[in-house]
Formats: sequence, C-alpha cells, structure tokens
Amino acid sequence: MTRRSVSLMVSGALIIMLVAVAAQLPVPYVVYSPGPVVDTLAQLETDDGEEIPVVQIDGADTYPVEGELDLTTVGVTSADTELDILTVLRAWLDDDRAVVPRSTVYEDDETAEESREQSAQQLSRSQETAKVAALRELGYEVPQQVVIATVFEGTPAEGALEPGDIIVSVDGTPIASPDEVAEMIREREPGDTVEIGIRRDGEEMTVTPETEAAEDGGHPVVGFGVDWGYELPVDITITIDDAIGGPSAGMIFALAIYDTMTEEPLIEGTHIAGTGEITGDGEVGPIGGIQQKIAAASDDGAELFLAPVRNCSDAVSANNGDMQVVPVENLADAIDAIETYTEGDPADLATCE
Repeated sequence: MTRRSVSLMVSGALIIMLVAVAAQLPVPYVVYSPGPVVDTLAQLETDDGEEIPVVQIDGADTYPVEGELDLTTVGVTSADTELDILTVLRAWLDDDRAVVPRSTVYEDDETAEESREQSAQQLSRSQETAKVAALRELGYEVPQQVVIATVFEGTPAEGALEPGDIIVSVDGTPIASPDEVAEMIREREPGDTVEIGIRRDGEEMTVTPETEAAEDGGHPVVGFGVDWGYELPVDITITIDDAIGGPSAGMIFALAIYDTMTEEPLIEGTHIAGTGEITGDGEVGPIGGIQQKIAAASDDGAELFLAPVRNCSDAVSANNGDMQVVPVENLADAIDAIETYTEGDPADLATCE
C-alpha cells in the first residue's frame, strides 16, 4: 500500500469521525410538530367515571350543542431537550414540521418546569379572556379593573403584593389602565418608594415597596405584572387536559361558551377547528405553529379552520387538504364565518391569500 493510499484512508476515517461527532453536537433549534386536537364541545370523563362537559356554566341558561369544535395544539421540543443536526434536518424535510431558532421560543437557561408554568399561566389567562369575550358578545356587561397578574420572586413586590390584588391608585392618582401603572413607576429612580393603593378581599390598603433597576440596568421596576381583571356575571368553568397550555385556544374557548349559551346551535353538527389568542374585547391575535395546527385539524377531519388574519401569510402554505381555512379578526367574525358555512354558503367566505 502506497503512502498516498494510507494518507487517503486516514483522512477519510478522520472525516467520517468528524461528521459523526458533529452530528451529535447540539444545535440551537427546536421543532414544531402537529399536536393533538381537543373537542371543546365534548364530554370529559373524570377520575371517578363521571362525564362532564369541557365548558360548564352556572348562573345562566345553557342549550344542547351539536358537532365538533376543536382547539388545536402544536408539539414543541422541550426546553430541557437539545437536538442534533440530523434530527433537525429530518424535521426540515417534513412538510408538516417546522424548525425555528431556540431563542424565539425559550429564554436563555429556561427550564422545562419554568416553561410549563408559563404555559399554564397563559392558558389560564386565555380562558379568562375567552369568558369575557363570549359574555360580551352575548350582551352581558362585564366590568373590568386593573389587577396584579404576577409577582416575581426576589423583588420588592414579593410579600407586599399578591396576584389578584386590585390596583386602585399609584401615589394617590387613580389608575384607569394597566399601562398607567408601568408609566408612573418608570418616572421614578431606582431605590425610590412608590405608594400603591390596592383592594384585597374587599379591603382597601396601601403598600409602599421600593423600586429597583431592571435586570438590564435601565428603568425602575417593583417586580410585578399587571393586566385587566374582570367581574364575571356568570360562573364558567373550562376543564382541559393539564398537558395543554399556552394562549392560543382563547378564540375556540369563546366560541364553545357562546354556542353553549345560545338557543340556536352554532356549529350545527359540522366539524370545525381553529386557533387564536383572544382579548376581553373579542379581538383575535396571531399565534405560533399555525401550519402544524392546520395540518393536525385536517388530519382529524375538520371541514373548516378559523385562523387569525395576521397568520394568513403562513397559513396559505399549510397542508390543509380539503379543509377550508378562513381568516378572522375578532369573535364576531368567527361566529359569522361559522354561520355562513353551516348555512351552505362556503364560497362566500374569505380565504387566506
């Protein structure tokens, strides 16, 4: 064997070893895959064998529902899982999956437990806003107020404020919106105290936590998040698998509530799916993984898919089969689209282009 042959063999072996090692190295990507769908008009079996509806309402008349109204989900690589290049390439070649930068999904050093907790909080918030949107669409008045949504550990807010506290004032000035709270705190210097008037369990009180510099060393913060809170005139409970999280089922929850509380069936025996965040005013916002959710709904046999209008550019290339994909801007749009479809006029519906 010549020296040249030996050199080629050694070089080839080294290249194969390098490729094999490189293939096992983690890459900064995660994969989106079609997830399970859940019929929000269905009956669920409890641990003791009892059947209960996904949407349970107390304090208002309810009516029988017909058909399927599916929320859709997307499977995402767990925060504590690192992918290798071969896994990512296989996903990239699959039309129903998507490869996205890890940084667009998870924070640096975010754990799987932290991700699950955040996802559960988002789901809870989406259920709350879905209830409000549905009730308002049905003609109910739903009063709103500014509340503490989150208190962060290790900050001045911890021990002084609690999630659910109603913010009445900041430095004696009445508060009319969540944005006003942040704006007034930003006017201070880190280390200053701020006087926050709150209502907790019906009792009004004042707390005076200090501010501190944000982690980026910039504006002052106290360490809590605020949002709108609502006084619901009807008791609504949504029961769903704990494995499901995130904010994107809001619109479908609102439609399920609306259908349950209207005498004339909305879905009318058809099979409809969809996705979209929703605000208390019924505005439908964009979500992630639209292509995977459309593929999952199509595989499950849905006839009509309701998508946020701001997801249209991605929805057009999804694997929807024979399923019609219709963009909606708000809850009223979604209801109109379903009524148009069930009345036999699908050609009159807008489509994503």
